[in-house]
Amino acid sequence: MNRRSFIAGATAFLVNSTMLGPSYAQNSANNRPRLRMPPLLDATQTGRVDLTAQFGSTAFFEGASTRTIGYNQGYLGPAIRMKSGALGARLTNALDVPVTAHWHGLLVPGEHDGGPHSAVQPGESWSADMQVEQPPSTAFYHTHVHGRTASDVYAGLAGVIHLSDDRDEERGLPSVYGVDDLSLVLQDRRFDTRDRMAYDLSMMDVMHGFAGNVMVVNGQINAVAAVPKGVTRLRLVNGSNARIYTLFLSDNRPMHLVATDGGYLERPIALEKLLLSPGERAELLVDFGDGRSVALKSDGDPNQGPMGMMGRMRGAMNRVIDRSFTVLDFAVDESLPVGIDVLPDMLDGAMPDLGDTDTLTRHVSLDMGMGGMMGPGMMGRPGSGMMGPGGTGDTMMGTMGVFGINGRPFDMGRIDFEVGLGTTERWVVESPMLAHPFHIHGAMFQVVREDSRTPRPEHTGWKDTVLVTGQSELLVRFDRPASANIPFMFHCHILEHEDRGMMGQFTVT
Repeated sequence: MNRRSFIAGATAFLVNSTMLGPSYAQNSANNRPRLRMPPLLDATQTGRVDLTAQFGSTAFFEGASTRTIGYNQGYLGPAIRMKSGALGARLTNALDVPVTAHWHGLLVPGEHDGGPHSAVQPGESWSADMQVEQPPSTAFYHTHVHGRTASDVYAGLAGVIHLSDDRDEERGLPSVYGVDDLSLVLQDRRFDTRDRMAYDLSMMDVMHGFAGNVMVVNGQINAVAAVPKGVTRLRLVNGSNARIYTLFLSDNRPMHLVATDGGYLERPIALEKLLLSPGERAELLVDFGDGRSVALKSDGDPNQGPMGMMGRMRGAMNRVIDRSFTVLDFAVDESLPVGIDVLPDMLDGAMPDLGDTDTLTRHVSLDMGMGGMMGPGMMGRPGSGMMGPGGTGDTMMGTMGVFGINGRPFDMGRIDFEVGLGTTERWVVESPMLAHPFHIHGAMFQVVREDSRTPRPEHTGWKDTVLVTGQSELLVRFDRPASANIPFMFHCHILEHEDRGMMGQFTVT
């Protein structure tokens, strides 16, 4: 029996406990709920993933239920553990609106990617027999129906993927799910006066992206994460519609970055702060060996501010106002077994080195037009976009379709780029106004420059999503095919922007 099996079996009752007990650090033993991990769907032996998009009812606050949606459960979905090789996937739609399962971060052909062209209608199913060949990483899956992505991801259609090769113990990395290897889906949500989750768009919500005022982690509010008195791995997934997190620990202890979107780095990088925009993932090691409780906190969103202040206009205000907030509290539970107590010196990740040879250069401008912003229906109506009582799931396209790329809003019938299979291209991506998280389907890239500077440490590994704050230069490798019938997408991952046209599509042949 290996360490994972022994520890998982010995601590299952602790992991599934719902309340903090007296063994936790004194300042956290206050009967706050214990953070639960998503249920684990292990496909490493079966090679199959079966998902059902279904309705649910979720009580984020006691006594107040919100009608939600999820994969295989009422809100969010299971953490899917898979390995490279053959994978059979099936999505069944038990909702009354179309859905997809986009494998955000998996390198698979366009026909298996789960983008807008693969929408599954109510009562129908979609199946794919695909081949996954890529290094271990943390990926993300979510619905991706054009015009509905923001509302339906907000309502719960999202989850985490662990791509594993079962060699983490050799690497000296924590690997026991829910004990020293924690999956954390970070979301901010907004609630009405009856404590029900709400999605009602104003003009500023559309311009900035929809931001909530309550932190929700793994579908829970005000929970505390239990950790052993040793090194813990945090798999962070920014599952928010729009919020950009600048994460740090409350006592300023270092966070050791070991993996980005596309997998492991060559060695851990000690960070004081980690920038994480929607759609990005990062894996951190944190040493809790001193036994002290600590909070994961974030600075304020650079795109959000009082009185409608936008983007880089926030800079001066941020220097005089502390907008930081707590994302998640951690408390050491000394009854949990310690698997790893020393940080690894080296990892075996292959860092991107796509060279500086002559390649085709494309320019991508993430555009926010102002025309029509006060047109009919701009302010929405009660419940619009929410899959709940009084809601229709509509995303109010119409007059709000004022976003685009290179001056043109998204058109499912138009191919924007034609890319050669096996090639590398240089993409220069510009964000004239707000900071935009930029995501490319079916490809990984190297960030070469950010605003004429060396990339941030968290942007030095393989990436599929990066926050563009002015201009970012990317070298993109295209190793998976996509036809004109089911092309790949590239888009802003602020979901309200994507739904309203800040998206393009490309073939790889």
